[in-house]
Amino acid sequence: MTTDFDQAMDAYFGPDGEESPVDWADVDAAPPEKEPAPRTWAAQDLRSVLDGSYRPPQPSVGRRDDGVGLFYPGRMNSVASESEAGKTWFALIACLQEINDGHHVLYLDFEDDAGGVVGRLLCLGARPDDVLERFHYIRPENQPSDIDLLDLAMVLEHNPTLAIVDGVTEGMSLFGLELKDNTDIAKFGRLLLRPLQNAGAAVVTLDHVVKSSENRGRYSIGGVHKLNGLNGVMYMLENIRPFGIGVTGKSRIRIAKDRPGQIRKNGLAHSSGMHWYADLVVKSESQEYAEAHLYAPRERDEADREADEEQRRLNALKRKVLDALTGAREALTGKGIEDRVSGRAADVRQAVAALVDEGRIATERGARGAILHSLPTASTDADNSPEPEAA
Repeated sequence: MTTDFDQAMDAYFGPDGEESPVDWADVDAAPPEKEPAPRTWAAQDLRSVLDGSYRPPQPSVGRRDDGVGLFYPGRMNSVASESEAGKTWFALIACLQEINDGHHVLYLDFEDDAGGVVGRLLCLGARPDDVLERFHYIRPENQPSDIDLLDLAMVLEHNPTLAIVDGVTEGMSLFGLELKDNTDIAKFGRLLLRPLQNAGAAVVTLDHVVKSSENRGRYSIGGVHKLNGLNGVMYMLENIRPFGIGVTGKSRIRIAKDRPGQIRKNGLAHSSGMHWYADLVVKSESQEYAEAHLYAPRERDEADREADEEQRRLNALKRKVLDALTGAREALTGKGIEDRVSGRAADVRQAVAALVDEGRIATERGARGAILHSLPTASTDADNSPEPEAA
């Protein structure tokens, strides 16, 4: 069977292998031979499901430090966050793991360039020979022609286990598609993402979230179909400490969606409904070297940890309130305390109320019904020391 690619090569090199001029418009105009579409409307054989031999898909691509997997092969997965929260670091850790395991990786980049991406990969400890052999970097700058699709097909012949698509927003724009249109989102999936998925790779899109955390929920920026169309896992990254050269950055990785249900069971529940799955930590020693980890969540329930953090914050405000009353020449109203203690007014009022309930602040009625706050008398001052911080 003569392919479009064969025609192009014969036209360019000639039948005897010598280079000759070619009119690429003629090559592009030649209709590619298409394989017959798979038959998907017939009733499926359900015997494996009924006899118990069916096994759900497992997250076998990439892994946390404890060996638990990250992404489902042959499925659509996603990682979303605000800018500079570590999406690319997260993706490249998985890339390096697959390369070191002897697998091929495709990196389809609509945002950065080869220097930035490969530079980070080398910074994580990738061997140049392995990158050259098994890391396939593509930087599209136009809608794909038939020849472009043949180039991509040649990469897929290496059977990559992981296909990163970095920059969904920019990629859709390149295809002339609208980010907020669910129909266009589905079309982008059919045109680009599904062929990668059908090749057996774990497809991982790197995407942005809306800036407002209150309106974000579990969604990346754009139409709701981005989430609904995923049949693998979607992670949301919450930045805790910024990443950069010479610093240690950290982001929390939460599970926004787990269609096969094999990943969430390895995380810890959270009040938001998104399980805590890992902590991404990148310690940058220099521009040339960084140590990266995907730590499993601590076995301790995160709700307990957050309660401790809340208690530490409240104790710090209590100390500030007591210091303000100690330095005041007279009893203070609630407004007077708020003027002297930095922090949200509601949080300061909470600290004052707690100190009153504990008997560490005395109150009395002042002019016009105002509530005046002061330290207890000298006989009870010994009880007025700040509480120790929660562990």
